[in-house]
Amino acid sequence: MFAKRQSVLAATAGTPPARIALRDRLARVGRFVKKPPVAVAGAGLLLLAAAGLFVTVLGDPRAGAPSARVALERHAPAPAPTPTGLEAFSMDAGGVYADLTGESDPALLGEAVITLPDGATVSGDGAPVTAPRVAARPLTAAPIAGLHQPGPDGPLPRIAPDGRVPAQAYARPFQSNGKPRVALIVGGLGLNPTTTRAAIERLPAEVTLSFVPYAEGLQGWIDLARAQGHEVMIEIPMEPTGYPANDPGPYTLLASAEPAEIEAKLNWLLSRATGYFGVTNYLGDRFAGSEAGMTAFTGLLRQRGVAFLDDGSMSRSRGAWARASANRIIDEQQSPAAIVGQLNALEALAKARGQAMGSGFSYPVTVEAVARWAAGLDARGLQLAPASAMANRPGR
Repeated sequence: MFAKRQSVLAATAGTPPARIALRDRLARVGRFVKKPPVAVAGAGLLLLAAAGLFVTVLGDPRAGAPSARVALERHAPAPAPTPTGLEAFSMDAGGVYADLTGESDPALLGEAVITLPDGATVSGDGAPVTAPRVAARPLTAAPIAGLHQPGPDGPLPRIAPDGRVPAQAYARPFQSNGKPRVALIVGGLGLNPTTTRAAIERLPAEVTLSFVPYAEGLQGWIDLARAQGHEVMIEIPMEPTGYPANDPGPYTLLASAEPAEIEAKLNWLLSRATGYFGVTNYLGDRFAGSEAGMTAFTGLLRQRGVAFLDDGSMSRSRGAWARASANRIIDEQQSPAAIVGQLNALEALAKARGQAMGSGFSYPVTVEAVARWAAGLDARGLQLAPASAMANRPGR
């Protein structure tokens, strides 16, 4: 096949090309254009050419409309810093209180302003405050060697081989100056970061702080409190009237529980953190009525060298390594006037008996009132003492 093709090419080599008439050329083009695919493509090209000519001659039809180009860049929002204790009360005390309780107390959000004996004022309307952050007077960091042992859920307090006990080693040292002494316990801490930080930073070091065992980051809060100078306690949930509708949590000590169950729950509660000198009750009027339950509870605390200070509802119960009971709750009514009235009554009791102890919850209005009230105690002939200084050994 290749030889035959070569001979044809050789035969025509040098021969001039045949001339084709113009009419025949146009006829070929006409037949090509009349083919349907070619006709459609040609029409499209003609339309595009017409549009291009229109824009070239008349200009862009949208050229007169206003336009702008903006480069958009999304920035990640900066995390809000945790407010200090002073900021917590100078910005939105009422809002924090509402977060804690689910409702706002009218007395707190009203116009009440209380003037204390030292001339300072307490306001419940969120107005700026002037009381500064208290200077730190740190305690020994926890844990202290020899005062803990491994437990099934974490470290448990114990009496050291040399006789040291948590009730003394973790307490704030106290030296009496001869004046009547008054102590305060502020509890419910660890659940609300703003109010917890405020209580730690703005209350005097002698004010004892108690923490909820279910609080997240409990050890960190206790470490911060001790670094500021506060001795601390852990709150033990106990069965109240109305249980289980009124339920303090899964590790509540029940009046009907056997000693083994009380020990298991108490061990879990005590192992949440280290650095506390004692425990206090959270609710528990029904549990307090169980002699067997209270005996088991206080007996376990005595074996571990831990003190028990209650809110005043269990003053008849004995036991634990050391005991004390509050004389009054200062904030059953959450208003500045009511709280200051209770603090004044506590002062009078201390002057009459030589000492008195109150307890309260970490409501913003409570922390603010206590911070102002405590600042003038010395001038009024009283000494602020840690709660541990009020506890006595059984039989002493």
